[in-house]
Amino acid sequence: MASPVSQKLEEKLVCSICLELFRVPVTLPCGHNFCKCCISDHWHKQEQVPTGAEKGYTCPECRRGFEQRPYLEKNVTLCSVVELARDGEARVSGTERCEVAQGELCPQHGRPLELYCQDERRCICCICTVRQCQRHRRVLFEEERSKKQALLKESLEKAQEESKRIEQVMQKLEEQTRSIKDSSEGLKSVILSKFALLKKALEDCQWQTVARIEQEQAAALGRVEEDWSLMKDRLDLLGQHRERAECLLACPNHRTFLQEFPLLPSPEILKVPVPTEFDVASMVKPIAEILTDVSRLLLEDLPGSVAPKAPDPIGQDHRNLTFDPKTANKYLELSKGNRKAKHSPSAVCGQQEHGPRFEPWQVLCTQGYGHGHHYWEVKVSSHSVVLGVTYRSLPWEGQQGHKFNIGLNGGSWGLQVREDCYLAWHEGRREKIQEQLYKNLGVSLDYGKGLLSFYGVGKRMQLIHSFHNVFTEPLYPVFWLCEGRTVTLCQRE
Repeated sequence: MASPVSQKLEEKLVCSICLELFRVPVTLPCGHNFCKCCISDHWHKQEQVPTGAEKGYTCPECRRGFEQRPYLEKNVTLCSVVELARDGEARVSGTERCEVAQGELCPQHGRPLELYCQDERRCICCICTVRQCQRHRRVLFEEERSKKQALLKESLEKAQEESKRIEQVMQKLEEQTRSIKDSSEGLKSVILSKFALLKKALEDCQWQTVARIEQEQAAALGRVEEDWSLMKDRLDLLGQHRERAECLLACPNHRTFLQEFPLLPSPEILKVPVPTEFDVASMVKPIAEILTDVSRLLLEDLPGSVAPKAPDPIGQDHRNLTFDPKTANKYLELSKGNRKAKHSPSAVCGQQEHGPRFEPWQVLCTQGYGHGHHYWEVKVSSHSVVLGVTYRSLPWEGQQGHKFNIGLNGGSWGLQVREDCYLAWHEGRREKIQEQLYKNLGVSLDYGKGLLSFYGVGKRMQLIHSFHNVFTEPLYPVFWLCEGRTVTLCQRE
């Protein structure tokens, strides 16, 4: 590496016009040196002034002026020094360049890299200091390395501290991983044990209920069989009596007829046995409320809390309903296809069917549904309507204090649409539901699950309310309409 003295010497051997080593150096009267061709070109440009303008010659370094163009003589001493510098540069490009690693030479000038330019952040040679980096901040390698080394040590210390911190965090994460695994495994064990206990309790209750039903069934069938055997024996005796009576009637001999007649007893009138009652509802009643609560918990509350999902009650189970005109209240006017009911209080509708009909403003549908899943939709004109399902045994009469009887007993379930909310009715108890009011309402009946749900039908299905129960008879859709209201049964292909 060249010394600072050598570096400064080489800087003095560079022409300030072409920034190259002097070529035929000449000295001006002011003492500054230039290449002969460079200063000649410079003065030649000064001579190219417009006619009439004052001509002059100046030194490019000190700006000293000369009235006449100075005579240029070769600076022999300086020329010799430049030649020595050129010889040294040639040696560097030759033998020394082979000894210096490629990365230690300037890629532009082939000179050894001796200084560091802080502005361009790169190592430079002595020629770079005169050309590209003449006005830049330049320092020795040792000085710049000292600064960079201090920064690197500081960075290394920070990296070591950060590494320790990350290792501590990773250790805590490993501890959290073990804790999470241990906690989850323990929780799974508790949950599995709890559900196994509940499952066994449900299975025990199931078998006890089924055994009781089978026991009651066997007892009822036994009573029916006894009555049947009694009737069969009596029928056989009546058959024998009929045969003897027919033979006696056919006897031609009066004496024989008169003698045999007293021996033929008159048949006794046997009292017809009372039909054996087999009340399914009474057998389910002791656990009906429990099953209702369990059903709501398992089918609605528990799945909703573990993995909520949007309802999809329709599927392929849509049912096209029709109103039963024989059941319609006299103020309910039905359309020609029995798919639209309107409450017309101004006149009694002319219906020709006979039989019981509702005293409240109600009407049943013709269709009744048992096992399986069923879905239907209705469109209501406004609020003040009730829609629901019922067993066929729904009373025809109204109940005091109520305009409708849907949901007032244990065999019917209803949803009342009010102006500001919904009311869910069953067994005379109501539950208020704050939900958006819909014109189109869907009813989903899953008979086997004992699940009856009401939905608002819009851009998406919105569950309004669900009933959970144990159904024991076919269920019929039923409706109540206030004055001026209309209910339309929606149809699908």
